[in-house]
Amino acid sequence: MSKSKERAVLVTTEFRGIFFGYATKTDGDTINLKRARNCISWSSDVKGFLGLAKSGPSKNCRVGPPADIELRKITCVAEVTSEAVKLWEQQPWN
Repeated sequence: MSKSKERAVLVTTEFRGIFFGYATKTDGDTINLKRARNCISWSSDVKGFLGLAKSGPSKNCRVGPPADIELRKITCVAEVTSEAVKLWEQQPWN
């Protein structure tokens, strides 16, 4: 899944973290995410963490502000749809 072009991804970690952000390289033991947002909690209407990649967070989710981060202990990297990117960028927080 390594590409040189920045792309929107959802990354999960061994520590149950769920992060949305932009990466250019997603193979290896660490992933650098630009403008990363952490999903603190999500509601059942998003249908699990892969729903966050397909449909994005709903108004019932809590998403933190963006920061550039480096993640370790990666368990999943999922492509994020353009529709979901729009909702992630709105930064819902209830």
